[in-house]
Amino acid sequence: MSLPRPTRETFTRYLPILTWARAYNRDTATSDLVAAVIVTIMLIPQSLAYALLAGLPAEMGLYASILPLVAYAIFGTSRALAVGPVAVVSLMTATAIGALGVSTPAEYALAAITLAFISGVLLALLGVLRLGFLANFLSHPVIAGFITASGVLIAASQLKHIFGIDAEGHTLLALLRSLGAHLSETNLITLVLGLAALAFLFWVRKGLKPLLLKAGLKPRLADVLAKAGPVAAVAVTTLVTWAFSLNDRGVRVVGEVPTGLPPLSAPSFDPEMWSQLALSAVLISIIGFVESVSVAQTLAAKRRQRIDPDQELIGLGASNVASAVSGGYPVTGGFSRSVVNFDAGAETPAAGAYTAVGIGLATLLLTPLLFFLPKATLAATIIVAVLSLVDFSIVGKAWRYSKVDFTAVTATIVLTLLVGVETGVSAGVILSIFLHLYKTSKPHVAEVGLVPGTHHFRNIRRHKVETLPEVLTLRVDESLYFVNARFLEEYVLNRVAECENLRHVVLMFPAVNEVDFSALETLEEINRRLDEQGITLHLTEVKGPVMDRLKRSHFLDELTGKVFLAQYDAWCELQSGPAEGTKDKGLAAQ
Repeated sequence: MSLPRPTRETFTRYLPILTWARAYNRDTATSDLVAAVIVTIMLIPQSLAYALLAGLPAEMGLYASILPLVAYAIFGTSRALAVGPVAVVSLMTATAIGALGVSTPAEYALAAITLAFISGVLLALLGVLRLGFLANFLSHPVIAGFITASGVLIAASQLKHIFGIDAEGHTLLALLRSLGAHLSETNLITLVLGLAALAFLFWVRKGLKPLLLKAGLKPRLADVLAKAGPVAAVAVTTLVTWAFSLNDRGVRVVGEVPTGLPPLSAPSFDPEMWSQLALSAVLISIIGFVESVSVAQTLAAKRRQRIDPDQELIGLGASNVASAVSGGYPVTGGFSRSVVNFDAGAETPAAGAYTAVGIGLATLLLTPLLFFLPKATLAATIIVAVLSLVDFSIVGKAWRYSKVDFTAVTATIVLTLLVGVETGVSAGVILSIFLHLYKTSKPHVAEVGLVPGTHHFRNIRRHKVETLPEVLTLRVDESLYFVNARFLEEYVLNRVAECENLRHVVLMFPAVNEVDFSALETLEEINRRLDEQGITLHLTEVKGPVMDRLKRSHFLDELTGKVFLAQYDAWCELQSGPAEGTKDKGLAAQ
């Protein structure tokens, strides 16, 4: 028995590079190269800073910014997404490895490599199985709350480098207590350097580009120089530290960074380490994928392009595996660098590959210059980057719109800040699923009547409509499954008990896309209970796929009434005479 040969569509599906590479030309290459130069300038200090945040050697940040970009260029579907180390994933990496209790830098690095490998395999597997839809169970308010709380935690964790002191803790209270206990040990020179870098970087974000444009520079050049702000901060503070030997006066520096391309590395296959890192890898994969695909979809929509979420899982999985085998740690698509990549004119994922070349050259030529780079400068880079992610307005928006979503957002923020990152994101995932189940467990059911002079039926509590005293018409506005089936049965029977002289119950199904087996049994029970009371059950506006399912059961044979194509058809057939009375419940919402 021979296996089916892979088709061209199969290769294109799993290797998107085969699609865009065919139309690649000189103009596209020029746009990609310009974007790559800008992103490389931005990515060098970010990579170093995020490795510091993860508790790893600075070079691992650079290593995580080379092969992963190449892998994504081959397997990813977004034309503008820039993959690499990001703040939230770096913090989660530090938390995950910190819980292992490893004692040496080598063991810490091996754990980070292993975490990237596990995450990569998991993401790729989800992509091959086309399970990208699972990310939909993590609601946007919960994600926004988690990212906001993580931004606060990250900024707080970097204050120790600004003050030049030691501080520990994975929660906000622990960090603040530790900072307070060591505040008297502040190194004033480090503090001056850190505050100066912070002030400069905050000004650069908003003030430098307008100033350059006023000076007569072209917009593209002004944009490049503005994005180079962190590089300028790194260069100046490193030069000052070297010139005045500030490292001998207590200013903590990056130290020796190995020169050369990333070494080939292998993850640990120790079952105990895998079991300890498994949950963290799952959470990092979920958060990384959600953040990445959100950015990719947003940027793709601006150019009327599309991305494939399942293939994005494979692309991110390949990137993380590539990071693991080249001495890096978990990566994902970053918001800020992706926006920069997009604004700089990147046309294809090749821009990421060119960026990888730029980072590779930096590891070959520039790492000796990083010895005197103050950690306070990298901390300032992180703080400025993550504070743009902090948005507590989501709490107020959720409160005004939905108290249920407000509860989820608040719980995620509080738990992340006070208990820890993994608890916060775990609670977010659980809350997202719970919210979905809760919202659908009590589907909106509206009693409807005929809008006079039309064939339309609307909620009797919202509109002046005509009703038939012997007919109760209920519109079900949710798919029916095991979670809400019992609710529908109780609602129908309770409403029937309130009516006199009732002869017919009509269930409108225009919004019902699914009726699972539990819901089918509920419909059968409703039909039986109504029949015992001498009341006929009818269905209207049943969708084709739902009708196909019902036909495969005995329900339609046992149904005491009919299935009408349109609600108006039921109205015409079931009325025994002119409609009596009109219900007017005003504009009160149900």
